[in-house]
Amino acid sequence: MSSLVIKNGHVVDPASGREGPSDVRIEDGRIRAVGKNLDASGAEVFDATGLVVTPGLIDMHVHLREPGIEHSETIETGARAAAAGGFTSICCMPNTLPVNDNATVTSYIIERARQHAVVNVFPIGAITRNSAGEELAAIGSMRNAGIVAISDDGRPVMNARVMRRAMQLARSFDLPVIDHCEDLNLSAGGDMHEGAQSTRLGLRGIPASSEDVMVARDILLADSTGARFHVAHISSRHSVNMVRFAKKQGLPVTCEATPHHFALSDADITAYDSSYKMKPPLRSECDVAAVIDGIVTGTVDAIATDHAPHPGSEKMQEFEKCPFGIIGLETALALSLEKLYHTQKISLMRLVELFTTGPARILGLNRGTLATGGPGDVTIFDPELEWTYDVNRSYSKSRNSPFDGWQLRGGPVATIVAGVVVWRRET
Repeated sequence: MSSLVIKNGHVVDPASGREGPSDVRIEDGRIRAVGKNLDASGAEVFDATGLVVTPGLIDMHVHLREPGIEHSETIETGARAAAAGGFTSICCMPNTLPVNDNATVTSYIIERARQHAVVNVFPIGAITRNSAGEELAAIGSMRNAGIVAISDDGRPVMNARVMRRAMQLARSFDLPVIDHCEDLNLSAGGDMHEGAQSTRLGLRGIPASSEDVMVARDILLADSTGARFHVAHISSRHSVNMVRFAKKQGLPVTCEATPHHFALSDADITAYDSSYKMKPPLRSECDVAAVIDGIVTGTVDAIATDHAPHPGSEKMQEFEKCPFGIIGLETALALSLEKLYHTQKISLMRLVELFTTGPARILGLNRGTLATGGPGDVTIFDPELEWTYDVNRSYSKSRNSPFDGWQLRGGPVATIVAGVVVWRRET
């Protein structure tokens, strides 16, 4: 029987409301006990003095690129980057080659993850065949194979009738519908947020309304179908307000925010640096303030990275030509601590909730808690850790991050999956 006891840590577990000094004992991959002065005889001991001990963090929005785009990322490398960021579970989007729109691809991802991933990997299936937005994917068979949600992330479902049918079907399978909310007619040809900065740089703009109109449409469809609707990477103030209104009406609507959308604005974009090109684009300071307010007030349910790796051969082109997206698994916790916790905008309990019970509740995962008998997934971090992010030392196969060289306060120290330490910060 394998045993691990985490001693002398400051435990924060939003699921139980527990916060304070405690030990955690894990046996055979399951949480055995949480309490003070636990017996550590016969067990490996991890001294967490001065550190925060939480349920394993969950990232509900990751692009692993496998199968088909392994030059950007693989399940193995993406999982290692996740572990280095403190994540014990990640959910991978379906925009692979081929698209994860059937049970065969779903099963392939699950098997590859079982063999090569150091963290838990949960696939998200496509809404439509080949994510083309025209014909529904094999949602039922993918559900049986193991998907936890459906999304055409990166390729929004423009046809409202198709999205309505998808929501009706998703409700029957009790699956959340995650939408990349973007009206492609409004955003067509755009490279960054439409505003003074885009005019200054001479780059084509993407108006915030391209997000807003799709959020509004999908909230109305969720109201008429009863489906659980989740807004991916919310970025505009009007979208935040619409989600807040929908929640007040009792609708099953949730949303996530990414660290880059509350840590950066369009004013931070270094001229023509492709590391700052993403969708949704970095918005105005007013939009950033609204996203942070949504996090503070509870409108935002989860923090997710939208980890989107691209190799230098593709990303290091002219701003107008390079693909959208940045990597973010290894910087998410640190940026959240620095921008939200150390600025006293949210408590440590709220921050951990956004990474654990929030995504677990949305996706129906039996994760994000230190409950006795639950999975022995634990994240240990130091909120005061001073470190510098060096993208060239990333575990990801790609290097497209605007945070390279940033000095950060707070970060993961160890990541434990099923009672096994799968990553530990080098001292």
